[in-house]
Amino acid sequence: MTDLAKIIDGIGPRLRSVRQEREITLADLSERTGVSVSTLSRLESGQRKATLELLLALAGAYRLSLDELVGSPAVGDPRVRTQARRHGSMTMIPLSVQPGQVQVFKLVFHERTSPEHPRPRTHEGYEWLYVLEGRLRLLLGDQDLVLTRGEAVEFDTRVPHWFGSADDKPVEALSMFGTQGVKVHLRARAG
Repeated sequence: MTDLAKIIDGIGPRLRSVRQEREITLADLSERTGVSVSTLSRLESGQRKATLELLLALAGAYRLSLDELVGSPAVGDPRVRTQARRHGSMTMIPLSVQPGQVQVFKLVFHERTSPEHPRPRTHEGYEWLYVLEGRLRLLLGDQDLVLTRGEAVEFDTRVPHWFGSADDKPVEALSMFGTQGVKVHLRARAG
């Protein structure tokens, strides 16, 4: 028996289980959905095949998605599979793959990357950096900052900027980059 056949065969018992868990009678469910008691009973016993129209009515009554109602498996593999890219002494590891959305990278600076005369650059967008380990040097406009573990910075990338290791030790950081005007907003729960 295929997985799809098992799901289809399991719809009736699943519908009965959901109804019983919510302590709803067939008569109450009939009143909520407009589906007759006999039809609901035959659906649950497997004597009648579920149609989309019937499933939508039941999903609405139970406030469940169709997938939740029929117990279908999650679609696709949620794992992000990307290739790390090396740029000089920095490795960029993409952590997100949604085009047009905020892009997330883990950056690893393997050695001192602060050249004697760094060349800040500009481009459209907004960036957020969070230092995981080490000391990150950030040139941002007229500012020369050193960020340490646990510190974050957010800036408009139209401001000339450059970042790299502040000393001869490796640095690990998270970078979130969004299209122009997209800012990262973190919400902390009150303790």
